[in-house]
Amino acid sequence: MGQMHHFTFGWLTPLLSFVMACVGSALGLRCTVRALAAAGKPRRNWLLTAALAIGSGIWTMHFVAMLGFGVSGSAIRYNVPLTVLSLLVAVLVVGAGIFTVGYGTSRVRSLLTGGLGAGVGVAAMHYIGMAALRLHGDVSYDLLIVSLSVLIAVAAATAALWAALSVHGAGGAIVASLVMGLAVSSMHYTGMAAVGIHINPGQAVLAGATATEFIFPLTVVLGSFLFLTSAFVALSPTAQQRKESESAVERLNDVETHGVRIPAN
Repeated sequence: MGQMHHFTFGWLTPLLSFVMACVGSALGLRCTVRALAAAGKPRRNWLLTAALAIGSGIWTMHFVAMLGFGVSGSAIRYNVPLTVLSLLVAVLVVGAGIFTVGYGTSRVRSLLTGGLGAGVGVAAMHYIGMAALRLHGDVSYDLLIVSLSVLIAVAAATAALWAALSVHGAGGAIVASLVMGLAVSSMHYTGMAAVGIHINPGQAVLAGATATEFIFPLTVVLGSFLFLTSAFVALSPTAQQRKESESAVERLNDVETHGVRIPAN
């Protein structure tokens, strides 16, 4: 049995991965809230942004954490197509859950279905990403712990969606993003606790890319996307702010058109 190391760089990778999960979750959940206040194409666009944010955020979290992963007695490589597939699955499955929330008619059913979709998306991303792992040995899983990791992802994703839609203001957004970030991180390390590796020493060159060759550059790109999009969402007016601005413009135009009689003192 190969000895696994999850903290090759100390607490740097767990903390950084948690931050990335929180950023992606905060952005995605805020976009979901914006979507519910919009209609037509704006709602669809906000939901698409939410799916991209949460999907890429949890993917980035997973592989930032995997930068600190090592196995004694073997090098580690990643299958590139499977790694990309894990990102696409995360966005698509999480997106299905988010769109259910965005267009659902029943609040409770939408939250439960959306939480299920988001949680399953997190789990699917994790285990497809693990399937991309290449090393000199065999990887096995404890199915009971795997099931627990999926339940953690679903329960916490549902709780995060509820907090985002029910608790208004900055406080609600912070709580929801922390819950979702903690969910993704907890799911990841619970899933990693289910892993068993049996090393078969060999001299053959492993196929695939190293983390620094492929995952690290893509993580930087996705991380930059999340932070830039977060700035855009933070600076863009909400539906309520746009409505107030339009009302103010209409009042100003009415004054300019019809004039206002100012009563004498």
